[in-house]
Amino acid sequence: MASKENRRITDMGTLKALAHPLRMKLYRGLIVARVATASQLAEQVDEAVSLVSYHLRKLAEHGVIEEAPAQSADGRERWWQPASDGVSIRDEDFRGAPEKAAVYTAASRLFSEQRADLYRRYLDERAHWTPEWNRAAESSESAMRLTAGELSELVADMQALFKAYTERGRAAEEAGDTEGRENVAVHTYAFPFRV
Repeated sequence: MASKENRRITDMGTLKALAHPLRMKLYRGLIVARVATASQLAEQVDEAVSLVSYHLRKLAEHGVIEEAPAQSADGRERWWQPASDGVSIRDEDFRGAPEKAAVYTAASRLFSEQRADLYRRYLDERAHWTPEWNRAAESSESAMRLTAGELSELVADMQALFKAYTERGRAAEEAGDTEGRENVAVHTYAFPFRV
């Protein structure tokens, strides 16, 4: 991986490339796997390898993913990896013109829908997880009275905590401690609202 930090997306071309439903699934798959071939990802998303390869190349053109060192002796396989630990997309970078705002809103809705689908899948499959995992899983909602500055601080604190746990999990896996580990998604939405 080229960078251990999130890449800030500031241009419409890259945002449009990432805001394609299949591309976002492929990107999410690479974030989880860290390295994969088009064939491996095609199995995950149930699409043709040629179509997956096309969309991976599009993501690479925008620097979201990159080629990874070969993971096997088969020289015909092309391996991919995320170009950074993740991406961040901020409202302030897409306010300059109505078309920018529209692309940002459409992308945000797609990401939200895909996250909701992932959570619904967990709910549908909950009976297949152990009681331990079901006790550990969490869904909650909090309503607070904050200033914009306090909300920014809260978000930064949560991101720092998530990063620490991500690094802890990766270090454990690199040390060979993989028993009992599963992929875990944490979705947060922090936004103002009026009733």
